[in-house]
Amino acid sequence: MAAPADRPDVAPPARAALPGWVAALVTFLSSGVVLVLEIVGLRLIAPYVGVTLQTSTAVIGYALAAIAIGAWSGGLVADRTDPRRLIAPLMVAGGALVVAVLPLVRFTGSLLTGADAGGVLLLAAVAVVVPAALLSAVPPMVVKLQLASLDETGAVVGRLSGIGTLGGIAATFATGFVLVAILPSSVILVGAGAVTAAVGVAVGVFLRRRTAGGAGQVPVGLLVLALVGGVLAWVAPSPCEIETGYHCARVEADPERASGRILYLDTARHSYVDLEDPTHLEFEYVRAIAAVTDALGEQGAPLSALHVGGGGLTLPRYLAEVRPGTESLVLEVDPGVVAIDREQLGLETSPELRVRVTDGRVGLADEPAGTRDLVVGDAFGGLSVPWQLTTREAVELIDRALTDDGVYAINLIDHPPLDFVRAELATLRAVFPHVALLARIPVLDGEDGGNVVAVASRSPIPADRIADRLTERDLVWQVAQGAELDRFVGDAEVLTDDHAPVDQLLTPYG
Repeated sequence: MAAPADRPDVAPPARAALPGWVAALVTFLSSGVVLVLEIVGLRLIAPYVGVTLQTSTAVIGYALAAIAIGAWSGGLVADRTDPRRLIAPLMVAGGALVVAVLPLVRFTGSLLTGADAGGVLLLAAVAVVVPAALLSAVPPMVVKLQLASLDETGAVVGRLSGIGTLGGIAATFATGFVLVAILPSSVILVGAGAVTAAVGVAVGVFLRRRTAGGAGQVPVGLLVLALVGGVLAWVAPSPCEIETGYHCARVEADPERASGRILYLDTARHSYVDLEDPTHLEFEYVRAIAAVTDALGEQGAPLSALHVGGGGLTLPRYLAEVRPGTESLVLEVDPGVVAIDREQLGLETSPELRVRVTDGRVGLADEPAGTRDLVVGDAFGGLSVPWQLTTREAVELIDRALTDDGVYAINLIDHPPLDFVRAELATLRAVFPHVALLARIPVLDGEDGGNVVAVASRSPIPADRIADRLTERDLVWQVAQGAELDRFVGDAEVLTDDHAPVDQLLTPYG
């Protein structure tokens, strides 16, 4: 009987180039770091272009494209070249570029002049594409090395594919639930890149000891790239004073007012707080909402107020000052922002001014019915109101929380043609019988954009009183309702939990 090696239909036995645990480690790590890069990449570009559906889409889309390109090209090259010569260099190069992503994004972002679509696509590409593609080329090369027989193809491919997927899952949960909460994005990226490059070097040493012909050799230039990337990451300009779980935040002093402080969240001037005078309201939209609150009930009488979105808690502090005894509950999703309020913006909570760290929609669902005289909406995720707070279902929760003569006032931002503002007004009108819009005349004419304030209630809105208060606060704003508001809203759609394309309706680059 002929030996198996002499039979043409039986492949000769071959020893796997990597022990099973090494192959699993390399595949797990290479796949996992790509997902770390995807998650942290979004946070990395947020300070320059904000967090919108477009930025998330760009990062995810580029990551998927890089994975596809890397896997395809890695498989093709593995069929034409000994993978043992490439696995280590690819891991070192990918790790070095993960480190280099940090300074590349920060230097590029500092040159951008606006958060337009081109800037979003550029920064997303810089943050993800090249390192993700290089690392995604590693798993198919490992698969090629581990195929000892055609009879084992399914088992080998399935096992390593599953290990790579597990790496991505583990990286996703570890980054999203643990790492982001305890480490800055810069540390996560540099650490992930350094570990990947170090494992690549170790794999290279391992392969050189087991094989000949230059297998596993890592070019010195790649090691230099990793070191240079680390140095640049250290000196790259950072827009963050503090990185919270949701935002890149910083507080700046107002050079024209000694006690004034400005809270920046990502790209936006989010809040202004006067540490000595809570009645000083710097932003026009805040003064507009204050004009609404001034027109409610008897002057100086306490209110029961719910604030969806905290920021610097400017309005809750104002109400506590001008309406003693007012009970305000603030729903703020970001505990890091609350910490900044306490440490740098002089926030002191009390039974009359409470803060609950939770998503606004979740907090609304927990509100008892018919208890609030006032609900203020001032929550923003990047450049837009979080979509789950804009829908008819969310507005119905607000309506449930209000007393019969209670008022809902919400800050909105849009630019011509103001499709989002029109849709949100249509949504408010689907729930409340009385709705008004506070805005400058150019905005009402559709010629300009910026902040507007929508007001809704079951009872008639005191438009004349609000208009007088706007004038007293030096605001050239109008109160639109009735037929004028009908013309402005037109045939805008009502937003629902099933369909609320907030980011698509917005025109943030107008």
